[in-house]
Amino acid sequence: MKKKVKKGLKIKGFTIQFLPYSEIRDLDSDKRVKKILGIVMNNNILLIQGRLRPEEETRLIEETMDMIHQGKNDFLGIELAVISDNGDSNFFSKIKKSLVNALSGGDLGAVTIVGPATIVKEIKKNPKKIELLLDR
Repeated sequence: MKKKVKKGLKIKGFTIQFLPYSEIRDLDSDKRVKKILGIVMNNNILLIQGRLRPEEETRLIEETMDMIHQGKNDFLGIELAVISDNGDSNFFSKIKKSLVNALSGGDLGAVTIVGPATIVKEIKKNPKKIELLLDR
């Protein structure tokens, strides 16, 4: 028995790429943003160990908006989400986490997800999970 294949329901090619914090730790903010955009513009969904600084997230969104307005490469933007612990911890746990973050240079207890809007339709965050809804 042959299965009927519906036309037009292909998911565009993409790759999920993991970026360890060690690869961006020594980069300045401009180089971090450029590296992330370079990866995402190649149809990659990027999982970053840790989280970007708030000013880097803002810069990433601003750069993306500039590219959209300039009409570069049919780029439609990005979807960005950060998942981290819920912050429910005692005083000593918070001190320990602050010390580890200070020594490592970033919040390694978080994961940042960045994907091209042409592939990632929506990112839903719940306290214990994250869902990527992909565009077909």
